[in-house]
Amino acid sequence: MDIIKHYLTGWKTVPNFISFVRILLIPVFGVLFYKGYLGWSLAILIISGITDFIDGKIARKFNQISELGKMLDPLADKLTQITIAIILFLKFNAVNDSVIRAFSWIFLVFLIKEAIFVIGGVTMIVLGMMPSAAEIYGKVATFVFYGVMVVLFLFGPEVGVFASAFTLPSVACMVLVSISAVLALVAFASYIPGVLQQVKEKYGKK
Repeated sequence: MDIIKHYLTGWKTVPNFISFVRILLIPVFGVLFYKGYLGWSLAILIISGITDFIDGKIARKFNQISELGKMLDPLADKLTQITIAIILFLKFNAVNDSVIRAFSWIFLVFLIKEAIFVIGGVTMIVLGMMPSAAEIYGKVATFVFYGVMVVLFLFGPEVGVFASAFTLPSVACMVLVSISAVLALVAFASYIPGVLQQVKEKYGKK
């Protein structure tokens, strides 16, 4: 119960409301995409990225930083990235282009990494530990991820809103996504020392 009180203390803030909205927009994004409303799904993605930047600014400027917010903000990011990774993996894995189809598996890097984060974060909370706040590597990786995904949803083959006017070459798509994937792995590695330190402090010999 102490851990619940910890996260609910001062939870009624604008940034937390924004994070809740971002989480609720995730299924909307997925439905719009699969219904073929690519422009609207892209708009949802852009809104999610912008509000991710805004809620942190609001929290710091108006002193609305809360423990729940420290958990909700990255959770919204991770659920969004998991959804995008699944959507693009399924989409690219079903195309006729064998190169793109083979490359689609790289999206599983994002899926596995974020799934580990979510499961690991929940496990830490249950065990009475605090998931680490976003490191600079994580923030950079998230920023690049959103940027690359917006480019794909604008001009990428099969998914680009304006792909009929200009389609980003497959090689360029591969390079951009690969850079984002590498940054995601670097961000993942940056959290490991902090997690191990907490585990050591909690379960290490006194």
